[in-house]
Amino acid sequence: MLASLKFPPTLPSNRFFCCHCTSSPRTEQPTIDMVKYEEAFAKRMAMAGLKPHHRIAVGVSGGPDSVALCVLTSQWKKDALIGIDEKDGCVDGLLAIVVDHGLRKESKDEANVVHDRVSKLGVRCEIASCDWLDGRPKLGHLQEAARDMRYQILQNVCLENQISVLLIAHHADDQAELFILRLSRNSGVLGLAGTAFISELFPTNIHYYGETSCTDGILLVRPLLDFSKEDMYEICRKGSISWVEDPTNQSPLFARNRIRLSLGNSKIGTFRSEVQALVSACRKTRSFVDRICSNLINQTVTVNARGYVTIDVEKLDPSNVEDICLSKFFTLILQFISQRHRPVRGRTSKLLLEYVRNFPIKTSLTAAACYICPAPRSNGTKILVCCSVDSPLPSEMASSHKYFCEGNKHFTTSDVKDILMNAKSYSDCLVLPDASDVPFLHATTSESILGEAKRRRLLSESTHESIYLLQKEEMKHFNTKTEIILPEHESRQDIKHSSTHLRYAVGPGQFHHFMNRFLLMWRVQKLPAGEIASNWNAELVSQDFPCSSCVVGQEASVRTMVEADWLYLARLSKGQTLESCQEDKLLSACKMGKKVSCSDYVRLSAQKALLILKLIPVAARRGLPVLVNPQGLLLSIPNICFKYCRYLSVSATYKPRVPLGGGHSSFL
Repeated sequence: MLASLKFPPTLPSNRFFCCHCTSSPRTEQPTIDMVKYEEAFAKRMAMAGLKPHHRIAVGVSGGPDSVALCVLTSQWKKDALIGIDEKDGCVDGLLAIVVDHGLRKESKDEANVVHDRVSKLGVRCEIASCDWLDGRPKLGHLQEAARDMRYQILQNVCLENQISVLLIAHHADDQAELFILRLSRNSGVLGLAGTAFISELFPTNIHYYGETSCTDGILLVRPLLDFSKEDMYEICRKGSISWVEDPTNQSPLFARNRIRLSLGNSKIGTFRSEVQALVSACRKTRSFVDRICSNLINQTVTVNARGYVTIDVEKLDPSNVEDICLSKFFTLILQFISQRHRPVRGRTSKLLLEYVRNFPIKTSLTAAACYICPAPRSNGTKILVCCSVDSPLPSEMASSHKYFCEGNKHFTTSDVKDILMNAKSYSDCLVLPDASDVPFLHATTSESILGEAKRRRLLSESTHESIYLLQKEEMKHFNTKTEIILPEHESRQDIKHSSTHLRYAVGPGQFHHFMNRFLLMWRVQKLPAGEIASNWNAELVSQDFPCSSCVVGQEASVRTMVEADWLYLARLSKGQTLESCQEDKLLSACKMGKKVSCSDYVRLSAQKALLILKLIPVAARRGLPVLVNPQGLLLSIPNICFKYCRYLSVSATYKPRVPLGGGHSSFL
């Protein structure tokens, strides 16, 4: 094999090498006509709802997988007579993105080589570099950290170029590797289903343009899941295209590399086809569970604009819902409320099932940074799920992102809705199974899944034994911590203080996404904006009354509501009512040109806020954002229309970064 390698003279051969298009590191397979590959690719793109006119990006590493994806995507567009840009000779609406991780000194040169090769294919290419602000990741977490950074950069480049679709070159062999990896970590059937055919990525930061804020995600599509690694090499050879191989992919330090090497040696009989059949069966189960959960959410869940949800347990009828479906349903709810997008497993999942099936609900529960309790006046037939501000918060939840207004920059509506409608039209034509036809619906462990697969004759005795040995070998590495892997939920770096102790500085005129949940902005203006909806306020805004005693300045911070805030509102409104005679007195003073101090204004504002506050469940109040001055004095609680001064304009819109259900996904 070494004789066929072709090294660029400017790059160190021990780190990066190129494979000539006429050779492959693997055994030669019977050649397949490129037309077959192109037809199979076009079918998968149609299943995803994609059409050649859509603007598409491709993540490219320079390896045979991503190069093959570039070739197929480019040809797919050309076959539809998509035009060629006269300026650079590249296919319209197609962008290849090369991410330079910057973890090796030669990585920049390598990225340039990949850029040049992709450009020669007639595909516009852009290089994006990683900026490791916290320093280089530790070796045990290198691949995971690099992957997270890569996806964030790919997403950013797509948004900058107003591209709604990102193609990734994951294939069937990758799915088999992931299956063994998750099997060794005791994943259930939903995890063993592997990566989704289509999923949705949402931006870490909301993009704000003038009066428009955009939380639209981009679609991540994997159109090569039916293709094998051998197919990738064959496509490159058919196109007479060179690719690159990174020798670090052979290092046994990383779990996926070890599994890849082991699977490469497992070619006895029908091993590979049986593993893929088992993965397909798991995906069938995942699709069924996802459909059931979507229906349950639509039928039983109500989202409140103040940041909590109500679940109608009577309609949910949890005793007649399969454990796996009910557990996934609660996972989606808790992930939405906390914006903490990690699985809910083990004892926590079991506790949730026991809690909701003890009908009617009479107790409360804290789980996965959420507080769950009976809804007021529901007699236990409904439950509230709200943010638990007393729980230790992971880093993705305990954050407040700043945004400066970007003026009236042009913003193009995403193609995502159009694409998803096309995909739905395709999936609606498929016959979905009922519960009796779904495999592994009651399998609770990896052992039971393998046993059920063997009973259903998805696995032969030899393949079952081979999978068991692979699982056992990888579990040894996992248990002896050869590769350090952080627990899913309790990484020390991810845990922050509870949000009751957190306070984030907020400058006037800036937009902040508080805890990934509320989009908040404040400013001081000469005339009040009229946020408080009342008759007397409409009169106030018609005059310019000087503020004689105000605590509002040019600095403020945001935190969650605490009990002291309720007591403070009560003191502000003490002895006052919202009777019309009181309002008339204030209006009379305004019309006579008398000065109306902040104390007069805040008294009525506090009274109004307390009336609204009584309508909000106590548990849900504690998740509301509160604006305070540098001394900690309460300035505003925008969600209940309280503000200390009529010249203070504050808004807080409930806008979770990731929507309920986690966005669109498909495991077809």
